[in-house]
Amino acid sequence: MNLRNLLLFGLVAALIVGEGMTGSWNTALGILNMGLISAILALGVNMQWGYAGLFNVGIMGFVALGGLAPVLVATQPVTEVWTADGAFRLLFALAVGVGVVALAILANRRLAGGTRAAAILVTLIAGFFLFRAIFDPAAEVVEAFQPATHSNLGGLGLPVLLAWPVGALLAAGAAWLIGKTALGLRSDYLAIATLGIAEIILAVMKNEDWLARGVKNVIGIPRPVPYEVDLQASPGFVDWAAGFGADPVTASTVVVKLLYAALFTVVLLALIWASELALKSPWGRMMRAIRDNETAAEAMGKNVTRRHLQVFILGSAVCGLAGAMIVTLDSQLTPGTYNPLRFTFLIWVMVIVGGSGNNWGAILGGFLIWFLWIKVEPWGNALMGLITAGMADGALKTHLQDSAAHMRLLTMGLVLLLVLRFSPRGLIPER
Repeated sequence: MNLRNLLLFGLVAALIVGEGMTGSWNTALGILNMGLISAILALGVNMQWGYAGLFNVGIMGFVALGGLAPVLVATQPVTEVWTADGAFRLLFALAVGVGVVALAILANRRLAGGTRAAAILVTLIAGFFLFRAIFDPAAEVVEAFQPATHSNLGGLGLPVLLAWPVGALLAAGAAWLIGKTALGLRSDYLAIATLGIAEIILAVMKNEDWLARGVKNVIGIPRPVPYEVDLQASPGFVDWAAGFGADPVTASTVVVKLLYAALFTVVLLALIWASELALKSPWGRMMRAIRDNETAAEAMGKNVTRRHLQVFILGSAVCGLAGAMIVTLDSQLTPGTYNPLRFTFLIWVMVIVGGSGNNWGAILGGFLIWFLWIKVEPWGNALMGLITAGMADGALKTHLQDSAAHMRLLTMGLVLLLVLRFSPRGLIPER
């Protein structure tokens, strides 16, 4: 890494430290933690776009699937719905649904002509009604149990850290299903397909209460670090905080965020190490050759579609891992917060600004763009307050003050335009 790149990372570090020194260390550490997760997300998208040129605009769906993992793995099972057989009937219905799809695939492979079309149609229609006949009553039993607090199957009660690789596996499985059908499409069609599928994933999470309570949200997801109230109740911790002249409430919040930062840093370092090894390996050179000229790579005997599927799954798995980390940090799953602006567009801005095709550029973009995303709103309010300070009260002043809320979007667009104009390959270009 050359001096210029070190200075860029030093600038981002100085911004975060400056926030801590001039504002609040809680805010600075919050920015650091989400910056680490954003860097991981940017790494996943960079694998798909920077390595292979795959235009995935369904990032939100893979992040949401990853966020589902802590609910399924770490929360306690709702034993009442399992003993009432509602859960088992629901799982049986899902197995029936999988079996119907498998029969339709088998009919497609074994039969021919008009017989094949008729068999597939009959199998799917009959299977759909059979599935709904079993599934709907079972879902009603599960969702009717204490809807204010439960109304879902619950999880396995395992340590929440196990949910992180599970989140990656869920996203990887979805990517395999999507890739098998969509990677043969043209790049713009692939983008439309991934966007649509991401919306389908989110719609399922919002509407199927038996899975993760839908829009009623899942709260109280276990954490891999101590709770602040437990630290504040510990005499040893209180004495330790007093030694630094800090009150226990502030000290406990800072310590918890530092522990999260340590966990996220370990994951990011492991991913950047693996990503750099992969990029510099023969596999990485082959992926870039496919990206630059698919026709030439195919003429050299490379299976382009298979390699695209491979990197699509890897990048999506990283996004799923980041999604599980976000839910663990928040201790809750809130499907209503997933939107394309935050979990697709912003991640793409990070990759483009940082430098697509360069892992360190993706990390830099993740930290820088997240810092701006958080800080631009208060900066915009202060700026608009300064501009309107001498204005008389009225519609114009009110309109300008209300417009400060849009400073985030304006800033993201401005940063993107400036980088594309003066450094079109990003702040840290691909070597």
